[in-house]
Amino acid sequence: MPGAADSPPASDQPVRLVIFDMDDVLLRYDVEARRTAMGALAGLSASDVERLVWASGIEDASDAGRLTPDAYLAAISAAIGAPFGRPEWFRTRALAMTLDGDVVDLASRVAGRSALALLTNNGHIMKEHFDALVPELRALFGRAMHVAAEFGTKKPDPAIYARLAALYKVAPTQALMIDDKIANVEGARAAGLRAHHFRGAAELESCLAELALI
Repeated sequence: MPGAADSPPASDQPVRLVIFDMDDVLLRYDVEARRTAMGALAGLSASDVERLVWASGIEDASDAGRLTPDAYLAAISAAIGAPFGRPEWFRTRALAMTLDGDVVDLASRVAGRSALALLTNNGHIMKEHFDALVPELRALFGRAMHVAAEFGTKKPDPAIYARLAALYKVAPTQALMIDDKIANVEGARAAGLRAHHFRGAAELESCLAELALI
């Protein structure tokens, strides 16, 4: 079985900041349902939308902060050939998101022993809509909900983890990143953080217990 953070601890120091990814950690994210809904606005298939919006680099540019929300929405509208504003973005994003109650419960238990933060590869438009999309997470994380665009880069760039740790005034070795993508876990470790590759609530609970976070 994997051990704490899936590897030997980076330091004997206690963890002072636990960073949760959002999509496919705190919530289940059905990207195909989102692409299907976007395509329906323009008579396109989900694979068409993947090619026109994701493979084209529009999503990456937004996530890394290279597009403002208005420029991002305009780029999608041009790519799919149909109007795509904030209402369309919100509706198609919301239908693809389902909170994972078990993981949210673990995060709430961690909050009694460590500071929490959320870091998701998303653009500024997501930050605009956290309150409406995931009010339960806002209640738990408060102002500590961050999109990659704030840092001018995205996971797995090691710089984003270092910048987030610095923002909360903790050494990288005092922070733990929880992410479902192994590349993002490796990026966090390259920045000196501890990291856990998320595969389910049970393994995460074991990891947090080993680190005395619950």
